Amino acid sequence: MARKVLVLEDESSIRSFIEINLTRAGYEVIEAETGEEALEKLKNGGDIRVALLDIMLPGIDGFEVCRRIRATNTRIGIIMLTARSQEMDKVTGLMTGADDYVTKPFSPAELTARVDALFRRAGGAAPEQAGEICQDPFLLNTRNRTLEKNGQRVKLTQVEYSIMKMFMENPGKALSREEILDMVWGRDYFGELKIVDVNIRRLRLKIEDNAQNPTFINTVWGYGYKWGF
Repeated sequence: MARKVLVLEDESSIRSFIEINLTRAGYEVIEAETGEEALEKLKNGGDIRVALLDIMLPGIDGFEVCRRIRATNTRIGIIMLTARSQEMDKVTGLMTGADDYVTKPFSPAELTARVDALFRRAGGAAPEQAGEICQDPFLLNTRNRTLEKNGQRVKLTQVEYSIMKMFMENPGKALSREEILDMVWGRDYFGELKIVDVNIRRLRLKIEDNAQNPTFINTVWGYGYKWGF
């Protein structure tokens, strides 16, 4: 299976640093310097599994590239690269459809671990056994990795699918943010608990009748979340 990763970064030194380390880890790196070039290469390289997108770019920025990718592709894993530490950048990136973010400067080990985790989730791992989890009004198909609500398909990213599967397999159980991070992102994940909250906020917008007053994913204050069945 192809292990292709798209790297969108306008600074050649950083792009080269990423390319060297991901190649060493066994990935084939597709490089792009602008958002427009990245979208073109994604269109022509259909088996790219993970994309690393710098936020600050000439022309269309990383947020817009992320939005455009997500409009047509929910399976690809997306990591935002940002040189800025402002919380708003991280939240904006995740809300536009990214799965993860890495703040520069980052270590080669950290970056490779993040890419490895997303690659496994974005189709690089063995398919799950066929099966369905049905909890009205939701139907989760674990072979096709799809979700329906009242018979209508809900477009989920791979991370959102993993969160839904975790909740539907643990109905009524309060899960801490740490447990969710371990189950969805993996025990070797380097990142912050904040990524759990933002992804759940994004998921609520897709599955709840009223995201401001959720009935399916309930907050357990000071602890985590519970699937409200």
